[in-house]
Parts: sequence; C-alpha cells; structure tokens
Amino acid sequence: MLSVQLEQRINLKFLVKLGKTLTEVYAMLKEVYGNECLSCTKRDVKRPKTIRAPDYPQRQKRTKTLKTLVTLIREDCRLSIRGLAEITGIDKECVRQIFV
Repeated sequence: MLSVQLEQRINLKFLVKLGKTLTEVYAMLKEVYGNECLSCTKRDVKRPKTIRAPDYPQRQKRTKTLKTLVTLIREDCRLSIRGLAEITGIDKECVRQIFV
C-alpha cells in the first residue's frame, strides 16, 4: 500500500496537470488529509515554461549566429575563440560555451 506522502504527491501532480493552482491544490490536500498534509513548497511542482512560437526573433538570431560560427569554422579551422568572437561580435565566453 502507498504511503500517505507518496499518495499526496501523486494527487498533487494530478491536480496540477488539471490546471489547479498551488493554493487550490494545497487547500484540497489539507481538507482531505488534515494534519498529515504535506507542507506547501514550490519545489514539489514543476511549473511549465512558457512556450514561444518557433519564429520568435531571439531564436532566429541565435540560429543565424550558430550558422555563422559553423561556416567560419569550416572555412578556417585554425580560428581561435577570440578570433571568432571578434568576427561575430559575440562575447568570448559565449563562443567558448557553444563549442564546449
């Protein structure tokens, strides 16, 4: 048989998937389980991130930058991170993280 905490976590995930707010979920769990109710924390629930359209300008810019970097590397594989950063106008650390 499931433990009370595990049962509450399953119910919590189910209610969040139904679109209930964390406050509503906590009130429902408190009503059902009373003193044995889980404490209300944000880490128990993974909130969905906002979904952006595929033609979002930042994504297009990022894709264009990556294509530019790949093209530059294919033309001259001896380019350093500093050289790529100067040519593209991107921070050196960003270029390094892309290729690591």
